[in-house]
Parts: sequence; structure tokens; C-alpha cells
Amino acid sequence: MTAPGSELWRLDAARTRSISAENPTGAPGAGARAVEGTGAAAARLLGPGWKISPSIELAVDETATLAEVSGPGVFRHLWLTTARTVLRQLILRMYWDNAPEPAIELPLGDFFCNGWDELALVSSEMVVVAPAGGLNSFWPMPFRESARITLHNGSDRSVPLYYQATYTEEDVPDSAGYLNAQWRHSNPLGAPAVHPILETVPGPGRYVGTYLAIQPGAPGWWGEGELKFYLDGDTTHPTLCGTGTEDYFGGAWNFDLDGGYRTYSTPYLGLHQVLPPNEIYQPDQRFGMYRWHVRDPICFHRDLRVTLQALGWRDDKTYLPLTNARIASTALWYQSPRTTRASKQ
Repeated sequence: MTAPGSELWRLDAARTRSISAENPTGAPGAGARAVEGTGAAAARLLGPGWKISPSIELAVDETATLAEVSGPGVFRHLWLTTARTVLRQLILRMYWDNAPEPAIELPLGDFFCNGWDELALVSSEMVVVAPAGGLNSFWPMPFRESARITLHNGSDRSVPLYYQATYTEEDVPDSAGYLNAQWRHSNPLGAPAVHPILETVPGPGRYVGTYLAIQPGAPGWWGEGELKFYLDGDTTHPTLCGTGTEDYFGGAWNFDLDGGYRTYSTPYLGLHQVLPPNEIYQPDQRFGMYRWHVRDPICFHRDLRVTLQALGWRDDKTYLPLTNARIASTALWYQSPRTTRASKQ
């Protein structure tokens, strides 16, 4: 994809469209025309055009189509907000070019680096989570023939949903890949203590991001395990192998500074969530981390598989496989439209 900001100066044939509850189709001049909606009572003294339909109510077990458009085009920004306590129970799906299976299917919270039941703010280039629950994605998502985005409410209560999906109508080059996401959940991890971040997917493609939510299940330091990228036919041994979990996410030395964890959120990587924040090395603590490979994409041609070892320390200074760990991960990659998508679960 084009480097961020490099095309802002270009005046071309692209046209911007935006879909929301105020303009469900995104059609030109179709916004703010509603006469009924969740804001009708508040706008009763003002009349048409005054925030009559700013949101929808998503009922239990209901699936709402947030956007359904024809291509070619590129989604540029997705913003949502809803009840913060059910982000794991809302399932986000995205379909490209009339595909019967979604390229993206995962809990809404995990797409926005919020896999736990407490809101975590994120300040990165590709994902921003702002007070008090504004979920923003800036991942560019091209499509050629069509695109459809849905959200399913798997919780036990109806929730309000505010959303806006902004895209450009423009030609998409032959070299453009589709954004895919794969979500994996190990609870508990079991033996061997290896979590599959990405099951084998075919190339060509570019791996661009990892979100990790982990509860170690054992006291002490929990991040000795390495992330391994098996590229283009690798079997037993990977081509890319890091030196530890905190190293992959840009940290060092157990994330420990002055006897405690120090959170950080930067454009491309972060340890943005520690629960509870005032403890260290406790088995039931929960952590959230992200790493965006925007400046350093992992390019593969034949296939790719990604794993995470879950390792802590024993008292005798040997590695401890964290078989009781709870781990959820989200892998993001761009994949050629000519390949078949791997299974999601």
C-alpha cells in the first residue's frame, strides 16, 4: 500500500463517500434526510436535517449491515462506538468482492486492540481508541467489485451503535491485496505451549500486524517466548525468529521499569494495557500488546505461518512452558485476491 500521507497532494478522479446511520447508502446528497431515528425525540423542536438518525439499536442475535457498496474503491477510515462492556461479544465481518466467506471475522474489540473487558486507549497510526470508547481503524481496505461490512450482536442485551465508514471510489491496481484478519483463542493453551497466531495461508501476501492479549496463568515473568514466522515452505525451522515476546513488541527486559510495568502506545507498537496496573508478575494479570508492520512488512510469496511460544521462568532459571495461559491473538495481512483464504477458527 502507499506510504501514509504520500498521496494527499494528488488531485485525481477519486471521490469520497461515507456510510453512517445518517446516510446508510453513502449516496451523494443522501445524508441527514431521515425523519425517524434514535435522535428524533431530541430533534423534535428543530425538524429535518438535525441529527435525527445518528445511530441504530442492535438487538440480541441481530446482524446489522453497516456498509454494502459497489467497487472499485478503498475503505480509508472506520469509526464505531457502542457499549464498552460487550466488545468481545460483537462479531465484525468484512467481505470483499462477493466472496461467500468473510476475509475478516473476529470480535469487535480484538480488531481494535481491546480483547479484555476494560477499555484500553490506543494511540497508533493504524488503530486509535479514544476516550471514552471511540474505535478507529485507518487500515486501507481495497476492493474491486463490492464490499460488505456487518456486525453481529452475540451478547445478552441490545446495544446502541454509532458508526461511520469512509471510502473512496477509485481504481484499484492489480497489485493490491485484500486485508485479511485471523483470530485465534487458546483457553488454556495446553501442551506444547505454542499458540498459533496465523495458521498457514497461501501467498503472495504481506503480513502487517499482530494484536496479542495474554493472561500468563503462572507467577513471574511470562514473555520469554519467541514469535516465529515460517515463510515460503519453512517447516521445522522459521526464516524469521525474534528474541522474546517483549522484544517483538518493541520493549525490553520484561517491560519492567522501576519495579513495575510501564505501558506505552506509539505509532507502530505498544504495551497499551496492563490489568491491574499496580501489580507485577502475578498469574492472573492481563496484558494487551500490538505491533504494526507498516514500515517493515513481512513479505511472503508461497505461504506463511506464525506462532508464539509461551514461556516463563522456573526458580532454577530454566524456561517454564505456560500451559495454563489464556491467549487471544489477531493477525492482519494483505493477500492476493487469486488465493483462497485459510480457515478462521
